[in-house]
Amino acid sequence: MDVKKITRHELIGLKAKITDAKNKANIGIQGKIIDETKNTISIEGKKILKKNVEIEFTINNKKIKIDGEKLQKNPIDRTKSR
Repeated sequence: MDVKKITRHELIGLKAKITDAKNKANIGIQGKIIDETKNTISIEGKKILKKNVEIEFTINNKKIKIDGEKLQKNPIDRTKSR
């Protein structure tokens, strides 16, 4: 899976790690995504704004980094935009 495809993929259930963030306290947060809204993701119960973060996803033992702003859309609209 590449960056282009992950922007259209369901994020809930994926392993994720915050690798860079405007709020430095968020760097290093990792685990499974348990919820998602237009502007936030919840990783193991911690809500994080998608804006101003870089997220590293692990899918099939492959790591993909993406700017969180590229994921800022309502999940239902984002997954349907093919």
